Amino acid sequence: MNNKRGIAQAFGNTPKGVALRPARVFDVFGMSRVLIRSITHLCEADHENDPQKLADWTADKDPASLRGWIQSGANLWVAEQDGQIAAVGGIRAAEITLLYIDPDRTGSGIGRALLHQLEHEIAAAGFAEASLEATRTAQEFYKRNGWTATGRCAERGEVTCLAMHKSLHPLV
Repeated sequence: MNNKRGIAQAFGNTPKGVALRPARVFDVFGMSRVLIRSITHLCEADHENDPQKLADWTADKDPASLRGWIQSGANLWVAEQDGQIAAVGGIRAAEITLLYIDPDRTGSGIGRALLHQLEHEIAAAGFAEASLEATRTAQEFYKRNGWTATGRCAERGEVTCLAMHKSLHPLV
């Protein structure tokens, strides 16, 4: 897929009934639920069902921590469907810091739509390319969406990852 076209279509590919918007403090309970469910149920290849790895990974995904992130100015986004938080994403400068979808909503296009929104936000901020650190679970998703592996990244606790980047054409 051509990156320019992908960014231009970020809004056109949003599934019907899904709203993409910045996260608010009132979203923290739904966000926490999605993050913990996604990590627990979709990222088994990464945490290997090890209770300690899972506890470490989800330790800061509680509502209080998320409230603190939002209040400190973190750039967090949600995909909302039928009044429920369906996916959570975040960016810092030109980096996608997180992207998780509720396990019951995988394959619906919500994750792709939120990824494109995050890419759009990065490009709109003037960055020509974006980076992220993908878990084993998410690597193929990112590759299907035009991301390229750049090598192994630093260990995140016990979760290994792959550094990735994507060229973003400037918005015209």
